[in-house]
Amino acid sequence: MINQTFYPEFGILLVDDEASFLRSLSITLERNGGITHIHRCSDSRNVMDILQQESIGLILLDLTMPHISGQQLLQRITEQHPDISVIIISGLNHVESAVKCLQQGAFDYFVKTSEEGRLIEGIKRAIRMQEMRRENQALGQRILNNNLENPHVFDPIISCSKQMRAVFQYLESVAPSNQPLLICGESGTGKELLAKAAHQLSNRAGPLVSVNVAGLDDNVFADTLFGHQRGAFTGAERSRAGLIEEAAGGTLFLDEIGDLSMASQVKLLRLLQEGEYYPLGSDRPKRIRARVIVATHQELQQRQAEGSFRRDLYYRLCTHQIHIPPLRQRKEDLPLLLEHFLAQAAQEMDKPVPSYPPELPVLLSNYNFPGNIRELRALIFDALSQHRSHLLSMEVFRQVIGKNIEMTEHPTDQLNNSPSHFNAEEPLPTLAQMDSLLVEEALRRANNNQSLAARLLGISQPALSKRLKKARPGE
Repeated sequence: MINQTFYPEFGILLVDDEASFLRSLSITLERNGGITHIHRCSDSRNVMDILQQESIGLILLDLTMPHISGQQLLQRITEQHPDISVIIISGLNHVESAVKCLQQGAFDYFVKTSEEGRLIEGIKRAIRMQEMRRENQALGQRILNNNLENPHVFDPIISCSKQMRAVFQYLESVAPSNQPLLICGESGTGKELLAKAAHQLSNRAGPLVSVNVAGLDDNVFADTLFGHQRGAFTGAERSRAGLIEEAAGGTLFLDEIGDLSMASQVKLLRLLQEGEYYPLGSDRPKRIRARVIVATHQELQQRQAEGSFRRDLYYRLCTHQIHIPPLRQRKEDLPLLLEHFLAQAAQEMDKPVPSYPPELPVLLSNYNFPGNIRELRALIFDALSQHRSHLLSMEVFRQVIGKNIEMTEHPTDQLNNSPSHFNAEEPLPTLAQMDSLLVEEALRRANNNQSLAARLLGISQPALSKRLKKARPGE
């Protein structure tokens, strides 16, 4: 298991012949940048051996050192370890030296007297670039091999969909990152299950702490996340840690982030940008030591256009973004979900698992499930609660799906607002031709079940039989 008290996941090697500078730089990075995965080297002759033994992703390198100069080391590192980023931190404030180092492949160049905040931001930028490079490599490898390294983590998410498998592969690649993860999808698609999988894949030692932020006003949001000091407000008789502190070393999951007020959005943006927060009533900041995952069913880009969601917060959140396809776009999952929820409902209700009519999956496949998997589960549980005979009744399903079909029989508004379904350069089909086409399409969708096809067409089964006899007189 990865020790997630370290940030970042890969090691950062500090190379300088002054041991005192190495100590002070280590303390600065940890206290002000939250960067703890640090290796130190005061003898430049040992650097290449360290790179062979440790998983180093970033080197902070001095130029003026005995034995092997920083310039020589930079050349060796870029030749033998081109995947490692190098930042020069030198006592020399020479433009020529900086240009030469950048031409040799250094990621950045800082003078030792540079402003502390600017230095830390430059190092964090290099860390983010290195993380993205590693994630892209891992993702590409998984897609090429079409494999999952930890398929058991996704067992609670019932799916055989290729779209969902791509989501799982992406999640495996980005789960170890410390950058925020944005999970988008309609209500009932399983965003919380995916957040749990991301936490499990990250191997973080701390807990997964979840909170639904929808409807929280600014004060409650701040108190919930940041906590407060004793006497911060009326009734605050003792200090209380916020959820950020509870999630230390783990994951903080904020659900329904699209419903946050603008004032709370500003607080969240500062938390993500600065990596620190102030408990209510305190003037001393604390560092966040948890990975942040957020989820929403809202279209955040549309919310930005409306002015109700900050653009800068959106771009900060979507460093890693996952969209869960709705159930209507992965109907191949319906048989699996039907079996799973029937077994689950039977266990909870202490009933035997019933068999079901073969036309039930066909009926379900002709429904769009606006409530997604949550709605399907509720339908199955409702049907089993009323179940009395050996075969599961379809009545519960027909009542809900039948209403949906009736509501969509004549979608006048959609027809009025949509482009023509016919090619203007071709002659219109006759009514008889259209009648035949509709019947054939309904039978295809109903898997040749005439009762269901008639329901889809909004006619009785005898009326459908008459049309079939006219269309297929020899049968």
